[in-house]
Amino acid sequence: MLLRLLHRAAVLALSVLAASLVVFGFMRVLPGDPARVALGINASDDAVARLRTEFGLDRPVLVQYLDWMRGMVTFDPGIEFISRSEIGPQIADRLQVTLILVLTAMVVAIVVAVPVGVWMAVRHRHVDGVVLSALSQVGVAVPAFLAGIVLISVFAVNLGWVPAGGWVVPAQDPVGFLQRLALPTISLALVQAAVLARYVRSAVLDVLREDYLRTARAKGLRPVQALWRHGLRNAAVPVVTVLGLQLATLLIGAVVIERVFVIPGLGSLLLDSVAQRELLTVQAVVMVLVVAVLVINFIVDTLYLVIDPRLRAGSR
Repeated sequence: MLLRLLHRAAVLALSVLAASLVVFGFMRVLPGDPARVALGINASDDAVARLRTEFGLDRPVLVQYLDWMRGMVTFDPGIEFISRSEIGPQIADRLQVTLILVLTAMVVAIVVAVPVGVWMAVRHRHVDGVVLSALSQVGVAVPAFLAGIVLISVFAVNLGWVPAGGWVVPAQDPVGFLQRLALPTISLALVQAAVLARYVRSAVLDVLREDYLRTARAKGLRPVQALWRHGLRNAAVPVVTVLGLQLATLLIGAVVIERVFVIPGLGSLLLDSVAQRELLTVQAVVMVLVVAVLVINFIVDTLYLVIDPRLRAGSR
């Protein structure tokens, strides 16, 4: 098991290195001079040259890459070209907001999808199971941003139960924080819950057809008891894979939802930086998102070893 973990950690490190090269290289091939953009089209060549020297843009590309990676590792990616604000504190503040939103949505999706998916599998030949399955299909087809717009129209505009958007710090106003968190969380969780419920249903149906579960039922256990004691662990392996993919999808999907609900998260910072041509900030935010996705995949691979004893046995 230790060898497998070390191997996957090495794969993670190489993946991060490759991703950093791609992100850095992509930002360098974009048209336009960041120094010229920062000073304006009427700036003199001398002023542009001084700014390029100040930000190290006149150094060799390899040196620029190594300095940037050193800054990312120490969480000090530098300052913005135009506003001269430090990038690291901005990312740290915005990342907290995005993580709260994404993790809350993931928890809501799991709490809803797992029991619903199991019920859909156990009752797949009954009316209620068929109806839930049809509703989950509809949920898969609904984009998160569209769900957010509908929720704002119904619960914020028409009913006035919650604010339409914005963000407050939890410590300052817990009630206001929960009110503003509700709609974006539901918007993200609805679609992911529908997708996850479909996978849970499929995984549980596969387990219900296994011989060992038939044996457990033949010994007197009811279907739900046999599934709880012997089946859910095996059904969890494919579901964990989907959870990892969905968490990554939520992280990326939060970019749009933050815009819909005017939430100052990492996605809003990314879009604002793109609009203002703050390429250093865009580069740092994209790298943070890429590393987050890679780390999620690493955690999923590690969970396989915890859930499935066959993998642990095979690693010795």
